[in-house]
Amino acid sequence: MNLITAVDKGFGIGCDGELLFSVPEDMQHFKRLTENKIVIMGNCTLKSLPKSQPLKKRTNIVLSRGETKIEGAVICNSIEQLFNQIKKYNPDDIFVIGGQFVYEQLIDYCTRAYITRIDSNLKADRFFPNIDDMAHWKLQSESPIKTHDGLSYVFTEYINTRPYSVAGISTE
Repeated sequence: MNLITAVDKGFGIGCDGELLFSVPEDMQHFKRLTENKIVIMGNCTLKSLPKSQPLKKRTNIVLSRGETKIEGAVICNSIEQLFNQIKKYNPDDIFVIGGQFVYEQLIDYCTRAYITRIDSNLKADRFFPNIDDMAHWKLQSESPIKTHDGLSYVFTEYINTRPYSVAGISTE
């Protein structure tokens, strides 16, 4: 399982239900990596998408305690239910896409993290865990510095040297 996000210097990812940044190349990067794959998100992330609709050309799984039906998405009401659902997919095809609570719950089960690091600090009320402080996550690669509208950013890829196993979770 993978995860993908864009963060500012303080690992901020969102504020007031919106992403902090809209960088076209980052959006293309996201699309390229996740299209025709499985994406896992929380209900708030779903609501932040265009028209609050599931992403096209992807299998959308929404982890939500309150929702029971969302057209175009599979709803999982618990981590155990989610793990049962994703067992039928190739783990390399699964991407956790947010938000904060979902990242916090699933980061240790992911083997790769694709993080766009944006050299800016904005007001944020949602954060990604500080992966640089996690001993089992190692920076694998970093793109050259890119810019858009005065923002500098890099695409990074991290590897989890000790991912938890989804199969090891009790699903009873």
